[in-house]
Amino acid sequence: MTGKIIKGVAGDYTVISETGVKYICRAKGIFRKNGITPLIGDNVEIEILSPEEGNILKILERKNSLIRPACANIDQVLVVFAAASPEPNLNLLDRFLIMMEKQSVKAVLCFNKTDIVKDERLKLLAENYAASGMRVLFASVLKGEGIEEIREVLRGKTTILAGPSGVGKSSLMNRLFPEGRFEVGALSERIGRGKQTTRHTELVETEKDTYLCDSPGFSSIYIEGIDYRNLKDYFPEFENLKSECRFLTCNHIDEPDCAVKEAVKNGLLSRNRYESYCILFNEMKKTNGFKK
Repeated sequence: MTGKIIKGVAGDYTVISETGVKYICRAKGIFRKNGITPLIGDNVEIEILSPEEGNILKILERKNSLIRPACANIDQVLVVFAAASPEPNLNLLDRFLIMMEKQSVKAVLCFNKTDIVKDERLKLLAENYAASGMRVLFASVLKGEGIEEIREVLRGKTTILAGPSGVGKSSLMNRLFPEGRFEVGALSERIGRGKQTTRHTELVETEKDTYLCDSPGFSSIYIEGIDYRNLKDYFPEFENLKSECRFLTCNHIDEPDCAVKEAVKNGLLSRNRYESYCILFNEMKKTNGFKK
């Protein structure tokens, strides 16, 4: 029988079968011997041991897999940041988007808590990512605004919900899947950061063929596996301008006659995004060294 892993805790995997029945399964020792770890989202073959238990016999071919959060066969990630409280760390957001791009996972961006900021702020946030071609959603989970548009984006897909703690991910899960009753954390007054409430990764079926997974919040991301000179390739808004730069190898940092810098100067590209790029470039240059 085949099924999908929807939860994993301490070596016990909850598998929902093709018939809709859930089984608590253990992975065969051969997986450990071969250094293979079953992931949330894996499609698997199982043997039934009892009405509630089974064994995972085989992991079917993965479409993709993510390291953080650890999951497989994901169609997209819905990245949730707060428009305020906590203040959005856009450099952290850009780091996450780069890692998703590296793993070829589509990202949709959602800014929550729109009820506590002015329209001008929302406009600036939208403009920041407009040139990148990324879809940007706005919502007030507290007031139930923007929820139907989010449902439309999720429908028929397997989606990871990601973002820092305290931005409203678990509250959004409760709006989309009320029967789930996900724990909601408060914002720490001392550090202005959310308290972690999601401690493991779990897929829930919010409607037929629509799976959503809340994942533990993150407060830092280290970019690895990318040469600093290729960082520009992870900023889509630079793509149409690179042919206008004087140098084909232009990194858009300190080279003369750079079309990207000129576009930023003229307000055609987001200055915030460009400054984020510069910070990341210089950081990665120090750690990567001068590779040949």
